[in-house]
Amino acid sequence: QVQLVESGGGLVQTGGSLRLSCGVSGHTFNTYHVAWFRRAPGKDREFVAAIRWSGTNTYYGNSAKGRFSISQDNAKNTVYLQMNSLKVEDTAVYYCAAGPPSILVPSTTSYNYWGQGTQVTVSS
Repeated sequence: QVQLVESGGGLVQTGGSLRLSCGVSGHTFNTYHVAWFRRAPGKDREFVAAIRWSGTNTYYGNSAKGRFSISQDNAKNTVYLQMNSLKVEDTAVYYCAAGPPSILVPSTTSYNYWGQGTQVTVSS
């Protein structure tokens, strides 16, 4: 069983930055992926970024490329999402997820563990 707890959300102005944290506990494997998804009001859950637990691979959705960075600290069992140059359209609930290896990294079906989410609001 894997438990995920997100933190770091909040209110920020356009152009600002936030760093989200995902605390991971329970049994994990080096091959697992840990990902960030987000859901804006009225929209489907969207893939943001993912990292292999071993840290050897990272993946980004189109909305994150060039602005967001995913990283991990194995000693702290934490995955981070650094978000820069935030836009109003980044407003969403951000979820952390974990799952076994899959070629479908951006798909929600590849993850069987989910956190409760943390709200990010970007104001203009």
